[in-house]
Amino acid sequence: MTSPLRDQPWGLQVIENTFVKCCAHSRVNRMTWHQGVILALTYLAYTCYHMTRKPMSVVKNVLSFNCSTLSPPPDILINASNQDTWCDWAPFDTADAPALLGILDSAFLFAYAAAMFLSGFIAERANLRYFLAFGMLASGISCYLFGIAKPYNIHSLWYFVLVQAIGGVFQTSGWPGVVTVVGNWFGKAKRGLIFGIWNSHTSLGNILGSLIAAKFVESDWGLSFMVPGIIMGFTGFIIFLFLVPNPTDIGCAPAAPFRYRKFGTAHSSDEGSSADEYGNVHNDIENGRSETSPILPRHRHIQENYTGNAIGFIEAMMIPGVIEYSLSLFFAKLVSYTFLYWLPLYIAASTTYSTTLSADLSTLFDVGGIMGAIAAGVLLDYTGKSALTCAVMLGFAFPVLFLYDYIGSTGWAINIILLLIAGLLVNGPYALITTAVSAELGTHSSLGNNSKALATVTAIIDGTGSIGAAVGPLLAGVVARWTGWHNVFYMLMVADMLALLLLSRLVYRDIQLYRRRRRTI
Repeated sequence: MTSPLRDQPWGLQVIENTFVKCCAHSRVNRMTWHQGVILALTYLAYTCYHMTRKPMSVVKNVLSFNCSTLSPPPDILINASNQDTWCDWAPFDTADAPALLGILDSAFLFAYAAAMFLSGFIAERANLRYFLAFGMLASGISCYLFGIAKPYNIHSLWYFVLVQAIGGVFQTSGWPGVVTVVGNWFGKAKRGLIFGIWNSHTSLGNILGSLIAAKFVESDWGLSFMVPGIIMGFTGFIIFLFLVPNPTDIGCAPAAPFRYRKFGTAHSSDEGSSADEYGNVHNDIENGRSETSPILPRHRHIQENYTGNAIGFIEAMMIPGVIEYSLSLFFAKLVSYTFLYWLPLYIAASTTYSTTLSADLSTLFDVGGIMGAIAAGVLLDYTGKSALTCAVMLGFAFPVLFLYDYIGSTGWAINIILLLIAGLLVNGPYALITTAVSAELGTHSSLGNNSKALATVTAIIDGTGSIGAAVGPLLAGVVARWTGWHNVFYMLMVADMLALLLLSRLVYRDIQLYRRRRRTI
């Protein structure tokens, strides 16, 4: 017996009634099919979230151009009223433009960081289909509102700040929502690889956002925002029609709970137990089911083991590792989001490349980020050491940032190679912490049978990281304005090392666990 079916999406009902009847005899096929749909829908959703964040970094180049150094196109000469302002946009047409644009970044990111903690609280208690669909629609509208400043000739700084802040609030619906949905549907097996591949939506969204914005940036920068906003809203409607937040909503069993890593099980006497990365040993029987058990439970009480009341904020903070990873992510996202918001402008400022070419070239950082997320996931599956994996990548990122600052603009090939490597090493740890690590901590053994912690833990970790993401672009704008781009990179290198140092206790434990495992073999 399974629990009654709840609130199935309309679009899914149509598809199942039409196509799934042929597979009704196979429960395994039905579960696998739904898992594939969930991966595709959540991937598409968060791709759109990042796609609507990226245009600002591209449009900065035309909002703050110096018109005196350029010749306007012929159609601008016809309209004398636009002749002096065709290539900039008040109030960003002064020497303080980098600082003002940094304020816009901060308005979005600080609102995002502050609202993230509340968003996680709501996500644990709301239907995630409605939660994500509404968040995507509202985020799309916010992005669209920024773009209409161009056709409606809006020049108020407070308008831009307000729209950015509103967009930041609604964007917080994305990460706790999609991570919780994927965590509900997938167990531990190859979780690092699955999350690594799946997390490429972040970089793909950045790439698409850059390419769409670059398409319109020199002709009508308002479309650089309006087109992604429309796509975002339409995708939110798709999520409303098809997303199933939890397998129990359609009569399937929950995914196997996260089973913690073992000490050389082939030679250990503790065949029925497992150990987490903090050295605690747990009995697999307490989890109610092993990874080799049937997809559908034989008894209803097994399914009930996966339910529970949503935990509180303080209780989630006390889960071992949450604080360390949260603080490390603060500095990791500071570096990543500084690149996200300022890289196109930096490339244009440090080279002779055009605005469009600089935007296109900046996408290579996100291509490297895709490779980094997958590499970090594979290393986690292979080693079982999340903190050590992050620390190694952060350690190598430091010299790469130094090299990119000093020789990245000396040649086309060098710029491409260093951007790819920097993206891999900077975004790899960031992706791992926000996905596989968050999912692991959200199902930590200290929670017992309480399954409602994923969104809260994810919001705490990503919310703390988002504060760093807000601080980074703000500081970059100020530092670049007053002391130059070299000091911006010094700031990023210091942040990278702090992210590594904050993981030192967890790295030490990873090494100790590895030594203990070697002694038992």
